[in-house]
Amino acid sequence: MARKVTLTDVARAAGVSIATVDRVINKRGGVDTAKEDRVIQVARTLGLDRRLDYQHVRIKRVTFMLQPPTNPFHAELRSGLDTTRKVLDSLNIQMHLIHIDATEAQETAGKILDQLGSTDGVILSAPDSPAIATALRTVSAEMPVLTLASDIRDSGRVAYVGPDDERSGRVAGDLLGRFLGERGGSILIVGGNFELSGHRARSRGFTDLIAQRHPRCWISRVVETREDANVTMDLVYRAVKDDPTIRGIYHLSVGASRIAQALEHLGRSADVFVVCHELTATRRRLLHARKIHAVIDQNPHLEVRLAAEIMAARLGRLEGNAESVETDVQIFMAENA
Repeated sequence: MARKVTLTDVARAAGVSIATVDRVINKRGGVDTAKEDRVIQVARTLGLDRRLDYQHVRIKRVTFMLQPPTNPFHAELRSGLDTTRKVLDSLNIQMHLIHIDATEAQETAGKILDQLGSTDGVILSAPDSPAIATALRTVSAEMPVLTLASDIRDSGRVAYVGPDDERSGRVAGDLLGRFLGERGGSILIVGGNFELSGHRARSRGFTDLIAQRHPRCWISRVVETREDANVTMDLVYRAVKDDPTIRGIYHLSVGASRIAQALEHLGRSADVFVVCHELTATRRRLLHARKIHAVIDQNPHLEVRLAAEIMAARLGRLEGNAESVETDVQIFMAENA
């Protein structure tokens, strides 16, 4: 039988004294953060048979930067964060939430820079404007940065967690093209904020798929709501009123219920098909009432948990993969929502 791993073994492998290992394993404190993390990692790797569920003495802080819960998708991200916070308690990682305005790039960039010296990592879902990307490059030189749900590639981020948005857009295009069938018709694309890389990629994938696979369908116009539900209703109402050939709406942002209201006011509820993203409680009800026809969901709760685990690995609190993760999407309709 193999002998048990000792504190001496851990000390030798970690390049520290036995006293340091003892202080770390028995939570006595007074150890440099880098040494503490190295000792725990070595202890786990060697299989030290005590305190493998070790509670780190030193608190790590991770800042999540999301839009306010008035945005339904970000409300789901926030709900996932509440669950994830409990899961990571044993790792002594504190989750701090900061709300950002997706339409105020300079303000968001300032909030990102404010994290220097006050947190150990940043996870955010934000537009990829030049100001935000520049701020992230500055911060990422000091700490790990992860992008969530919408990527910002030129930011120095260490990982992205979320779907392949262009592929999601293609899925939406194939669905809506099949809904319109042989008759075809024109399609209205309703974007929220095309500074979000996810919105651009979805729209691009959708448009390409329609052109490739559904020749009787065409894009009549693309509108941007700046993620305002009231603006969504007004733009959709005017577009559908002005163009009776519109038979499909591809919706990327907030305001699905307002789209349903606009179609009802115009008497077009029965002959305009609506496909959107993110399954919320409201959109579930709209599906059941058949006021929208399909929702492509990316499971925000899972995305938050994966992002938190990747960050924990980057901070030395978990073993395992600390790279980008592409999450799957699901299609929901009235019968499975």
